[in-house]
Amino acid sequence: MNCELLHKLRTASPRRLPWLLLLSAAIFAADRAAKSWVVGHIPYGGGIPVLTPVFALSHWTNEGAAFSMFADTATPQLVNRVLIALNLVVALGVLGAMIRFGQRFSAMTVAFALVLGGALGNIHDRIAYHAVVDFIEIHIFSYHYPDFNIADSAIVIGACLLMLDTLLTREPAKPDSTKETL
Repeated sequence: MNCELLHKLRTASPRRLPWLLLLSAAIFAADRAAKSWVVGHIPYGGGIPVLTPVFALSHWTNEGAAFSMFADTATPQLVNRVLIALNLVVALGVLGAMIRFGQRFSAMTVAFALVLGGALGNIHDRIAYHAVVDFIEIHIFSYHYPDFNIADSAIVIGACLLMLDTLLTREPAKPDSTKETL
Protein backbone atom coordinates (compact mmCIF):
# COMPACT_ATOMS: atom_id res chain seq x y z
CA MET A 1 0.00 0.00 0.00
CA ASN A 2 1.21 3.45 -0.69
CA CYS A 3 1.42 6.16 1.97
CA GLU A 4 -1.50 8.15 0.57
CA LEU A 5 -3.88 5.20 0.83
CA LEU A 6 -2.71 4.45 4.36
CA HIS A 7 -3.35 8.07 5.34
CA LYS A 8 -6.87 7.92 3.90
CA LEU A 9 -7.62 4.70 5.77
CA ARG A 10 -6.39 6.17 9.05
CA THR A 11 -8.34 9.39 8.72
CA ALA A 12 -11.50 7.64 7.49
CA SER A 13 -11.75 5.35 10.51
CA PRO A 14 -13.39 6.77 13.64
CA ARG A 15 -10.95 7.84 16.31
CA ARG A 16 -10.97 5.83 19.48
CA LEU A 17 -9.05 8.43 21.49
CA PRO A 18 -12.14 9.72 23.36
CA TRP A 19 -12.90 6.17 24.53
CA LEU A 20 -9.30 5.63 25.61
CA LEU A 21 -9.35 8.92 27.52
CA LEU A 22 -12.63 7.82 29.11
CA LEU A 23 -10.90 4.61 30.26
CA SER A 24 -8.11 6.72 31.80
CA ALA A 25 -10.71 8.91 33.51
CA ALA A 26 -12.53 5.82 34.84
CA ILE A 27 -9.28 4.46 36.32
CA PHE A 28 -8.57 7.85 37.89
CA ALA A 29 -12.13 8.13 39.28
CA ALA A 30 -12.15 4.58 40.68
CA ASP A 31 -8.75 5.17 42.29
CA ARG A 32 -9.86 8.49 43.81
CA ALA A 33 -13.17 7.05 45.09
CA ALA A 34 -11.48 4.04 46.68
CA LYS A 35 -8.74 6.13 48.30
CA SER A 36 -11.27 8.65 49.61
CA TRP A 37 -13.32 5.83 51.12
CA VAL A 38 -10.24 4.30 52.74
CA VAL A 39 -9.08 7.63 54.19
CA GLY A 40 -12.57 8.27 55.56
CA HIS A 41 -13.31 4.80 56.94
CA ILE A 42 -10.08 3.05 57.93
CA PRO A 43 -7.78 4.63 60.51
CA TYR A 44 -4.19 5.08 59.38
CA GLY A 45 -2.33 1.80 59.98
CA GLY A 46 -5.60 -0.09 60.40
CA GLY A 47 -7.20 -2.68 58.21
CA ILE A 48 -10.38 -4.59 57.41
CA PRO A 49 -10.01 -8.32 56.66
CA VAL A 50 -11.79 -9.25 53.45
CA LEU A 51 -10.56 -12.76 52.69
CA THR A 52 -8.68 -13.87 55.79
CA PRO A 53 -5.69 -14.41 55.77
CA VAL A 54 -5.02 -13.53 52.12
CA PHE A 55 -6.64 -10.16 51.42
CA ALA A 56 -7.44 -7.07 53.48
CA LEU A 57 -8.17 -3.41 52.95
CA SER A 58 -5.69 -1.30 54.85
CA HIS A 59 -4.71 2.35 55.15
CA TRP A 60 -1.06 3.19 54.56
CA THR A 61 0.85 5.83 52.67
CA ASN A 62 3.98 5.61 50.58
CA GLU A 63 6.19 8.70 50.50
CA GLY A 64 8.68 7.05 48.16
CA ALA A 65 8.59 5.43 44.77
CA ALA A 66 7.56 1.85 44.00
CA PHE A 67 8.02 -0.51 46.97
CA SER A 68 8.75 2.55 49.17
CA MET A 69 12.13 3.20 47.54
CA PHE A 70 13.57 6.56 48.70
CA ALA A 71 10.87 6.88 51.40
CA ASP A 72 13.37 7.13 54.25
CA THR A 73 15.54 9.89 52.81
CA ALA A 74 16.61 13.00 54.67
CA THR A 75 14.74 15.17 52.14
CA PRO A 76 11.25 13.71 51.62
CA GLN A 77 9.96 16.97 50.09
CA LEU A 78 12.62 16.80 47.39
CA VAL A 79 11.80 13.13 46.69
CA ASN A 80 8.10 14.04 46.40
CA ARG A 81 8.82 16.89 43.96
CA VAL A 82 11.09 14.72 41.82
CA LEU A 83 8.49 11.92 41.74
CA ILE A 84 5.75 14.39 40.79
CA ALA A 85 7.94 15.74 37.97
CA LEU A 86 8.84 12.25 36.71
CA ASN A 87 5.21 11.13 36.84
CA LEU A 88 4.12 14.24 34.94
CA VAL A 89 6.74 13.60 32.23
CA VAL A 90 5.55 9.98 31.93
CA ALA A 91 1.89 11.04 31.85
CA LEU A 92 2.56 13.63 29.13
CA GLY A 93 4.57 11.11 27.10
CA VAL A 94 1.82 8.52 27.39
CA LEU A 95 -0.81 11.11 26.45
CA GLY A 96 1.25 12.02 23.38
CA ALA A 97 1.45 8.37 22.39
CA MET A 98 -2.29 7.98 22.89
CA ILE A 99 -2.95 10.96 20.63
CA ARG A 100 -0.61 9.54 18.00
CA PHE A 101 -1.94 5.97 18.06
CA GLY A 102 -5.46 6.60 19.38
CA GLN A 103 -7.28 5.97 16.12
CA ARG A 104 -7.79 2.31 17.02
CA PHE A 105 -8.10 -0.02 19.97
CA SER A 106 -5.14 -2.30 20.52
CA ALA A 107 -3.28 -3.78 23.44
CA MET A 108 -0.87 -0.86 23.14
CA THR A 109 -3.49 1.91 23.23
CA VAL A 110 -5.44 0.29 26.06
CA ALA A 111 -2.14 -0.09 27.95
CA PHE A 112 -1.44 3.62 27.45
CA ALA A 113 -4.90 4.48 28.79
CA LEU A 114 -4.36 2.32 31.90
CA VAL A 115 -0.93 3.82 32.57
CA LEU A 116 -2.23 7.38 32.11
CA GLY A 117 -5.15 6.88 34.51
CA GLY A 118 -2.91 5.26 37.11
CA ALA A 119 -0.19 7.90 36.81
CA LEU A 120 -2.73 10.69 37.25
CA GLY A 121 -4.18 8.98 40.33
CA ASN A 122 -0.78 8.78 42.00
CA ILE A 123 0.17 12.33 40.93
CA HIS A 124 -3.00 13.57 42.61
CA ASP A 125 -2.01 11.87 45.87
CA ARG A 126 1.53 13.22 45.77
CA ILE A 127 0.23 16.76 45.30
CA ALA A 128 -2.66 16.50 47.80
CA TYR A 129 -1.10 14.31 50.53
CA HIS A 130 2.67 14.40 49.73
CA ALA A 131 2.42 10.59 49.63
CA VAL A 132 0.45 7.91 47.78
CA VAL A 133 -2.41 6.23 49.65
CA ASP A 134 -2.10 2.44 49.51
CA PHE A 135 -4.88 0.14 50.67
CA ILE A 136 -4.78 -3.27 48.98
CA GLU A 137 -2.99 -5.71 51.27
CA ILE A 138 -2.08 -9.20 50.04
CA HIS A 139 -0.58 -12.06 52.04
CA ILE A 140 0.60 -15.25 50.35
CA PHE A 141 1.47 -17.78 53.04
CA SER A 142 4.01 -15.92 55.19
CA TYR A 143 4.89 -13.37 52.48
CA HIS A 144 3.35 -9.89 52.75
CA TYR A 145 3.30 -8.17 49.38
CA PRO A 146 3.80 -4.37 49.66
CA ASP A 147 0.45 -2.58 49.87
CA PHE A 148 -0.75 -0.97 46.65
CA ASN A 149 -3.78 0.73 45.12
CA ILE A 150 -5.94 0.83 41.98
CA ALA A 151 -3.60 3.29 40.23
CA ASP A 152 -0.61 1.02 40.85
CA SER A 153 -2.59 -1.95 39.51
CA ALA A 154 -3.54 -0.05 36.34
CA ILE A 155 0.09 0.96 35.75
CA VAL A 156 1.36 -2.61 36.19
CA ILE A 157 -1.38 -4.10 33.99
CA GLY A 158 -0.67 -1.44 31.35
CA ALA A 159 3.07 -2.15 31.46
CA CYS A 160 2.42 -5.90 31.12
CA LEU A 161 0.11 -5.27 28.14
CA LEU A 162 2.80 -3.14 26.50
CA MET A 163 5.38 -5.85 27.06
CA LEU A 164 3.08 -8.54 25.66
CA ASP A 165 2.20 -6.38 22.69
CA THR A 166 5.89 -5.83 21.99
CA LEU A 167 6.76 -9.51 22.35
CA LEU A 168 3.82 -10.83 20.34
CA THR A 169 3.81 -8.28 17.50
CA ARG A 170 5.73 -9.65 14.60
CA GLU A 171 6.24 -8.34 11.12
CA PRO A 172 4.62 -10.59 8.52
CA ALA A 173 7.10 -12.73 6.62
CA LYS A 174 8.02 -11.16 3.31
CA PRO A 175 8.17 -13.45 0.28
CA ASP A 176 11.67 -14.16 -0.98
CA SER A 177 11.84 -12.43 -4.36
CA THR A 178 14.96 -14.34 -5.32
CA LYS A 179 13.07 -17.62 -5.59
CA GLU A 180 11.58 -18.41 -8.92
CA THR A 181 7.92 -19.38 -8.99
CA LEU A 182 6.59 -21.94 -11.40
